[in-house]
Amino acid sequence: MSCQPAIATVSLGQSGRYTIHQKLSACANNGFKAIELFYDDLEALASSFSRSTRPTRDDLLNAARQIRALCDVLQIRILNLQPLRFYEGLIDRRERDRIAYGVIPTWMDILDILGSDTILIASNFLQPDLRTGKSPLSGDFNVIADDLRLLATLGAARSPPIKFAYEALAWGTYISTWEASWDIVQRVKMPNFGLAIDTFNIAGAVYADPGAVGGRNGPDADANLRQSLDRLANTVDVEKILIVQMADGERLAEALEPGHPFHIPGQPSRMSWSRNARLFLCEEDRGGYLPVLEILQTVVKMGWTGWLSYEIFSRTLAGPNPKTPEMHAARASLSWSNVTAFLGQSGNKDLE
Repeated sequence: MSCQPAIATVSLGQSGRYTIHQKLSACANNGFKAIELFYDDLEALASSFSRSTRPTRDDLLNAARQIRALCDVLQIRILNLQPLRFYEGLIDRRERDRIAYGVIPTWMDILDILGSDTILIASNFLQPDLRTGKSPLSGDFNVIADDLRLLATLGAARSPPIKFAYEALAWGTYISTWEASWDIVQRVKMPNFGLAIDTFNIAGAVYADPGAVGGRNGPDADANLRQSLDRLANTVDVEKILIVQMADGERLAEALEPGHPFHIPGQPSRMSWSRNARLFLCEEDRGGYLPVLEILQTVVKMGWTGWLSYEIFSRTLAGPNPKTPEMHAARASLSWSNVTAFLGQSGNKDLE
């Protein structure tokens, strides 16, 4: 299959303001045939008819059935459920076990209903306790890998098997680069455990620094990114890449420091930037400045022919305009036209 565009439902509007029905309609109206289902959207739908303060397992499964039915009507494929947060490396092993044996089975049952087979795990970014300074996480890569191998083992026992894609967030406490996540994938050493590659997070970790004037991570930002991409191309087996996500970032007018509108005490600046200022690719008119097309080009040249999915977090997703989902889906569609033009000019033919 040639690369085709997909979109994460989070990219179309805040789950508390816009329904999954609005988002899926916007996808269909703008030519998107596949989505990554954000768990918050599933939970929001389940909460809308739940009789409990929090949706029950049955509520979540019912919501999954409704989403699957609508996707079938609109001929939209569900690629994965995401993101699973705050799991690996927990020092509180009872909490780790609660997630592994209490939460994950429900997620896998949801996937069965959705007709999907992949869960995306975002690298843990829990911060030290502000009062005690103690970290809730272990930085031991063997502990992290053991925790993730447990999930892969549980997933492998299902029929069909459930896959897990591990994404290094640029503000992850211990896993913040693709190199670190690849290290973990190799330690887990399971056929159903692989990488989630995100252009924003790769650029955000190596090239960008929203806390610096100009938004670049020092004078060697370009060279450091190029070297990282060379390592990616020469090190990673493309068969171990399970998800590829796309997003650019807005160059901020001022450094993201205390006093900046996006600043939150105790929250990493890259996280604050990501939640407020991601963009679709080729939106330089909105301030996009990251070399994300070069990252995408590297992955495609490695042999990736799967879906390329937009994952956008932005302050614009909470806007009051009822057409917000349609507006963002239209922006994504225009972006895809520009992305395919760029990659086509670069000699990549595996695009649709």
